[in-house]
Parts: sequence; structure tokens; C-alpha cells
Amino acid sequence: MEARLNMFENEITGKFVKRLIAASHPIEESSLPTATQELVKIRASQINGCGMCLDMHTKDAAAAGETAVRLAMVAAWREAVVFTEPERAALALAEEGTRLADAHEGVSDETWAAVRKHYDDEQIGALIALVAMINAWNRLNVIVRNPAGEYQPGMFG
Repeated sequence: MEARLNMFENEITGKFVKRLIAASHPIEESSLPTATQELVKIRASQINGCGMCLDMHTKDAAAAGETAVRLAMVAAWREAVVFTEPERAALALAEEGTRLADAHEGVSDETWAAVRKHYDDEQIGALIALVAMINAWNRLNVIVRNPAGEYQPGMFG
């Protein structure tokens, strides 16, 4: 399987993805826990059917020490006892922020209250930016059909 377009070799998408990479730095440098960041990326990527991002973020999370059980349970996080209340709030925000077209009001007041309860303003800003960022990456990769399976942890770092 081969991608429809190499986004790094195309003049326009090459410039765009470099800017997306740079835009992710404030999120990565924030106090939002790295494990939470990876869980959010994985959940949004599951919803969007982005194999490339799932490949990358599950492998990066595992390399950072995430357990196989937690990685396997992300899609069923509501029924799993392996996630903390703050992680649950972040996963709910990731889902509702990804499925905007599925809900008239977007992110529910209940989810927003849970996020507010567990995260400070800096972390909330990082969560919002992270949901937007991973959704952008998912759309790019799905559109060009970037193949999954060959990613090695840290290879784009």
C-alpha cells in the first residue's frame, strides 16, 4: 500500500505539515500529562479511522510505558476501570470534540464540567488544541491514505 501523495514532498502540504508540527510544540510542552495526550490522540484516531495515527500513537505510548491493557481498552474507556477520572474527562472531550457533527451542541456541559474539575486553564488549553491538532492530522492521513504499520517510536521526533 502506498500513500496517494507524499505530504512532505509536495510543496503546499510540506509547508503545512511543518507548521502543524511546530504548532504541536506548546501542547507537548504543557503540563498536560503525556499519557493523557497519547490517550486523546488514540481515541480521536480510532473514531476517525486513521491507521497511521493509531500506529504512531499506540507505539509511542507503549514506548513511554503505557500498558497493553490500557491501550487495548481505549475504545471502550467508559466500561474500563483502568482510566483515572481526569483521563475519562479528557477522553470524553476528545470524543465530543471529534464528533462535532453528531451532536447539536458539540461538547456537552457535563463533559466541560468534568474537564474543568480535573484540569487547570493551561491544561484545558492544551486539551482543546490537542483535539483540534489530532483531528487535522487524522484528516490529512485518511485523505492521502497514509499506510500504517511501519512506524517506529520517535521516528518523526
